[in-house]
Amino acid sequence: MTAGLPDRATLIILRTVPNTLVECVPNFSEGRDASKVDSIVEAMKVPGVYLLDREMDADHNRCVITLAGEREAIQEAAIRGAGKAAELIDLTRHQGAHPRMGAADVIPFIPIEGVTLEDCVAMARHVGAEMWKRFQLPVYLYEAAATTPERQNLENIRRGQFEGIRDEIAINPARKPDFGEPCVHPTAGVTAVGARRPLIAYNVYLNTPDVAIAKKIAKAVRFSSGGLRYVKGAGFLVRGMAQVSMNLTDFEQTPIHRVFEFVKREAQRYGVAPVSSEIVGLIPKLALEQAAEWFLQVENFDSSLILENRLAAVMSGKVTVGGLSAGIAPFIEQLAAPTATPGGGSAAAAAGAMAAGLASMVASMSRGKKAYLQYESQLSEAVARITPLREQLTSAIDADAESYKEVMKAYRAAKEAKEPGEGSRAITAALQQATSVPLGVAERAAEVARIANQLKPITNPNMNSDLITAIALAGAALEGALANVTINLNSINPASINLFSSEDGAFVSETQKRVALLKEQA
Repeated sequence: MTAGLPDRATLIILRTVPNTLVECVPNFSEGRDASKVDSIVEAMKVPGVYLLDREMDADHNRCVITLAGEREAIQEAAIRGAGKAAELIDLTRHQGAHPRMGAADVIPFIPIEGVTLEDCVAMARHVGAEMWKRFQLPVYLYEAAATTPERQNLENIRRGQFEGIRDEIAINPARKPDFGEPCVHPTAGVTAVGARRPLIAYNVYLNTPDVAIAKKIAKAVRFSSGGLRYVKGAGFLVRGMAQVSMNLTDFEQTPIHRVFEFVKREAQRYGVAPVSSEIVGLIPKLALEQAAEWFLQVENFDSSLILENRLAAVMSGKVTVGGLSAGIAPFIEQLAAPTATPGGGSAAAAAGAMAAGLASMVASMSRGKKAYLQYESQLSEAVARITPLREQLTSAIDADAESYKEVMKAYRAAKEAKEPGEGSRAITAALQQATSVPLGVAERAAEVARIANQLKPITNPNMNSDLITAIALAGAALEGALANVTINLNSINPASINLFSSEDGAFVSETQKRVALLKEQA
C-alpha cells in the first residue's frame, strides 16, 4: 500500500525467460533520498536478476523495487539489498505515513514461471536465515511462508511498528522472530520475508482532503472489518487528497474492477467521488483483461482474443497455424524418446492443462448465452479460476523435467565430493523441489476436476462430453502426479540422506498430509 510518484523507471526489459522465474518486490523504508535508493538497487545487481520497476514516495517515505530473475540469483539479490538498507537507513530517525518496522520492511517472493508457491516458501526461509547470519537482521516469515496462522497476516507482525516491536520483542514470546535473537537491529529493525501470489497495490484518490472519509471507506472495503475478501485497506492524506490505499492479495478472487466499484459506491455515501486511481509497482496482465471484460461488457471474451496474447502463443509454439497436431507432436515425440525427461510428471501436468483448457472452453461458450444468463457470474468466476490453473499446469510441464535434472545433478556432485556427506544437503533440496512440483500439479488438477463438475448443471448439455473428458484428464493428472510425489518423497529419508534435519522431517510430514487430503477428496 504505497502511493507512487512520477519517477518510475523501468530499467531493464526481459528479452528471454529463464527456466525458473521468480518475482521479488522488496519494500524499503526510504522514499526521499534517491542516492540511498540508488545504492540499494546497485547492491541488488546480481547476474540473472532483472530490475523491472522502481518507485519512491516521499509522503509514505517508502520505495518499492520490483525484481524478476532465476530462483538462486534473486535470493542473493534480496539478501544483499536488505544488508545495504540496514547500512543506510536509520529507523530511529525515520518518519512517514506508511507503517514500517524495518529498513528492509517486507521481502515477498512470487512464483512466475517454472516454480511453485511452495518453492517460494523455501526461498523465503533461506533468505531469512541468511539475513540473520550475515547482517544480524531478525526476520519474521509471513503469508504462505508463515510458521503460525497468526503470522500469515502481515498486519499482525507489524503491529506497533518499529518502536512497539522494539519494546516487546524480548518480553513477549509471540514476538519472537523466526530467525534471530529476540531483539531488533538497533537502527534497521526487523524484516518480514514471505511467499505469496501476485499482489496488486492499488490506490484510489478522492476529490476531498478529508482523510477521515478515506479511512471510513478503507474500513468498509477491507476484509478484516467485514469488506471484500482478499483486500487490505487504509486511508491516507497524499498530495493534498484523501487516498484509499489498498492491497489486493488475490485479484482472481476479488478483481480490481470490483474493488473500484465498491470504493466508488462507498464514496457516494459521503458526497465525494474518485478522481483517479493508480497502480503501485506492476500489475498482472490478466487483471487488466478482467477489468476490460467487465467495463466493456465484451461478449464471450477470452484472453486469446487479444492480438499480443495470440501472437505470443503462436511464436512460442503453444498455438499453431498449420493444424492442431503440429503443436502437440513434438511433445509426444519427446515423451516417446529413450530419455528420462520429459516423463510421467510432465505428462501429468500436460493432462491437467488440457483438462483446464476444456473446462474453460465449455464455460466460455455458455457464458453470455440467453439460456445461461442466470449463471453468468458463476461462469465468469469459473473462467477466472481456471485460467491461472491452466497456465500453472502448462508451466509445470517443463518444471517437472527441470526438477529431475537438478536431482541427477545433485547426485553426481555428491559422488564427486571429496568429504563424506558433502552434497547431501543439495540432494535433499533437489528432492524436495522434485516432490513439490508434482504435488502442485496434483492439487491444481483436483481443483480443475472440481470446477468441471460444478460446470455440468450450468452449461450447455451438448458439451457434457467435453466436461467428462476434462474430468478424466484431471483424474489422470492427479493420479500420475501423486505417483511422482510418492517416489520422490520416499527418497527423502534418514537412510538415503546423510543430513536429515527437523526441517526435512517437517517437509515430509506436511507433504504426506497434503497427499492424504488429495486422496480423500478424490
